[in-house]
Amino acid sequence: MKIFLIVFIFAIAIGMTACGDKPVEINTAGKPPLKAESHSSAPIATVATEPVVVTAKTRETYQWYCAQCHGTKGKGDGINAKFLTVPPRNHTKAEYLETRTDEQFFEAIKFGGLSVGRAPCMPAWGSTLSDSTIHELVRYIRELCQCEAL
Repeated sequence: MKIFLIVFIFAIAIGMTACGDKPVEINTAGKPPLKAESHSSAPIATVATEPVVVTAKTRETYQWYCAQCHGTKGKGDGINAKFLTVPPRNHTKAEYLETRTDEQFFEAIKFGGLSVGRAPCMPAWGSTLSDSTIHELVRYIRELCQCEAL
């Protein structure tokens, strides 16, 4: 029982220090569509044959889901950034982003940062956003950094 209690306390301590301990309150008015309401999803390994277009809806989705940490202009200076142990990626810095493929970005967004060996605070959005929406967000990040994939 003592070991269980120690493990439990340790797990809580890690959770609080890894991603900060202040909850985020989000106003749900004007919320972008969830996965169930979004367009059809494309398989993860499929390369889009049609060019992915960044629309006003894509920008709105970024502001809703990503700007809290990455900032409204993608500079990694969102309202939650100061509470995170690992700073959010600056999506305007081409030097790093040009070394990553679109597929790597897609996987980080869909499965979360930890799943691709990055920040554990980056949540997995695959249950919330459709694959097509995630592809649009990847294209928007490329627009922010004014860079292309590997």
